[in-house]
Amino acid sequence: ALALLPARCLRRLSLLPPRLLPAPSRGLSGPRGGPPSALPLGRRVAVVAAVGGAAGGAWLYLRARKERERRERRRRELRALALGQGDFQLVDHRGRPRCKADFRGQWVLLYFGFTHCPDVCPDELEKLSRAVELLDRDAALPRVQPLFITVDPERDDVAAVGRYVRDFHPRLLGLTGSPEQVRAVSSAYRVYASAGPKDEDGDYIVDHTIIIYLLGPDGLFLDYYNRSKTADKIAESVRRHMESYEPLLD
Repeated sequence: ALALLPARCLRRLSLLPPRLLPAPSRGLSGPRGGPPSALPLGRRVAVVAAVGGAAGGAWLYLRARKERERRERRRRELRALALGQGDFQLVDHRGRPRCKADFRGQWVLLYFGFTHCPDVCPDELEKLSRAVELLDRDAALPRVQPLFITVDPERDDVAAVGRYVRDFHPRLLGLTGSPEQVRAVSSAYRVYASAGPKDEDGDYIVDHTIIIYLLGPDGLFLDYYNRSKTADKIAESVRRHMESYEPLLD
């Protein structure tokens, strides 16, 4: 705009006293027309920490709520399944009668198999035994009772089961019984078992469910582990169940 004024007007404008000249606009500038003042570093750190703490607290709360909901959903599912709630009457490898009530109050790792199994059953029982050994290292944890129940009662009598379990964990208890009793306990735990055709020597393989079951102190099924689970993973899972255990039966 000043460029449009004639030269004589510019000379007059320059002679005006400073107080008549327009004051610079401060707008959003800081004191004395400088840049906007920033928060002190300590206050900025406090604000960031407060915001981060609130976000972290909300995340922890949501995670805890999600975990509670997951556990409650799991409890409802297990109650509905009622897996393993049925009692059983079997004989251990020392010839003593055994029922499910004998193991109430104990943590149990249970495997169904047969003594003539060429490789899978020995591998799974060795893995089960290793998991029990890992848990035994922590004196604060309750002892786990390992159980083996045969699905081949025709060949696996008390003596055969007794010879078999000696090769694994010293606490491993072998159980057998009549074909009717074995079918009943297999059904209670949803275990499939079917004997294959006999060869010329009369030998045969039993096709069966390959699962290690975890039972809690109330005698109910809590978890299961298939062949992909290592002994370390099983021990870790059992430890978590022990630490968070709540009875499923009211």
